[in-house]
Amino acid sequence: MNIVIHRGTKEIGGTCVELTTNKFRIIVDLGIPLVSDRKDQPFDSKVLEGKSVKQLLGLGVLPAVTGLYVGDEPRVDAVLISHSHLDHYGLLRYVHPDIPIYLSEGARELIKVSDIFTPYRTGDLTVRIVGNGKKFKVGGFEITAFLVDHSAFDALAFMIEADKARVFYSGDFRGHGRKSALFTRIIESPPKDIDCLLMEGSMLGRDEQIYKDEIAVEKGIKDVLENKSNIAFLFASSQNIDRLVSAYKACRKTGTTFVIDLYTAFILHRLEANTKSLPQFDWPNVRVKFFKFHADKIAEAGQEKLLYLFNKQKIEMEEIDRTKEKVLMILRDNSLFPRVIGHIHPIKGAQIIYSMWDGYLTDKFQGYCREKGIAIKQIHTSGHAIPKDLKAFAKALNPKVLVPIHTFHSERYGEMFDNVKVLEDGELWEVPV
Repeated sequence: MNIVIHRGTKEIGGTCVELTTNKFRIIVDLGIPLVSDRKDQPFDSKVLEGKSVKQLLGLGVLPAVTGLYVGDEPRVDAVLISHSHLDHYGLLRYVHPDIPIYLSEGARELIKVSDIFTPYRTGDLTVRIVGNGKKFKVGGFEITAFLVDHSAFDALAFMIEADKARVFYSGDFRGHGRKSALFTRIIESPPKDIDCLLMEGSMLGRDEQIYKDEIAVEKGIKDVLENKSNIAFLFASSQNIDRLVSAYKACRKTGTTFVIDLYTAFILHRLEANTKSLPQFDWPNVRVKFFKFHADKIAEAGQEKLLYLFNKQKIEMEEIDRTKEKVLMILRDNSLFPRVIGHIHPIKGAQIIYSMWDGYLTDKFQGYCREKGIAIKQIHTSGHAIPKDLKAFAKALNPKVLVPIHTFHSERYGEMFDNVKVLEDGELWEVPV
């Protein structure tokens, strides 16, 4: 079996791995880059607008994989998607529709939601749903999916076997979320005889976390809610389901109303069939704020009946302002935020619980909040494994070769792990057996 990491040996985001045998080819993940070619600037997604496959290949945005894209003769047998973050699936819209896409049920639902609310639409795909521990075959490949703990819901790792070689692709994972038992399970009962481990290292080079796990995040949110005297805003991704659960639990413990938007209510509703343990719009302490943009998108998707359903728990800004001392409202740094705070009187003394990667927290926004008298408290834990868990993971799987991926610090792997092979983007490498 041969491996080519088309993107990801020296960066986080835009992951794309090709595995080949003499007769068959599969792709694992096909994500939008997070950084530009210079690596010191964010990737500008506007580059995608109006561009053909040929143009995007020329720009290096699309990985150079023959037989993968629309307009070419399909010569790839499948694409495996580990989870529903754009840096792992965001280029699926360019894949030839005859090529099947394998992913989890939860990932498919969240991608379908993103297709409604964001411009990164995948369009019509030939989807195959895979479940935890289930084996499936693609040509000469035998693949096993492993559910992992990650900030993306229903994220998977893959063990891929062919030509007597066994490759384990970690995807993005951690050991400190609400599904940490999944990490423990792999550590205690790891797959055997791994020839190559492709393992992420997103947390290498980052500062040590203040909030060690999701339980600590819940406690941090609870502490803010217990001591606040004005409204609090939660800045978090609505697709970070563990974070929504933490916020909801903190609200329940403090008698706080958790005000979610239609987008968040829609996500939780779509995932209800996957698990009954997720808070829903009609649970105690939950209310729904309608914004026109979200309502229009839901209506355009033919889901108007949900607007009537969510309307049962609708809350208006007047009530939010009147009860602000007991409100936690989910928002983000976008055009809605100034409009919302314009309805809160006084706004001075309000707080933002910033529960996202701090790289998104701009100086401009921090200055704006200072002018308004709004305090920002960062309460966050990463969706990625910390170094000690990376070490435990590598030790448990005990691969013949460990290959860095999804990291800006591949040079550190040799200091931390045994049998490391650092590849370059586009390098063809044969898995040793």
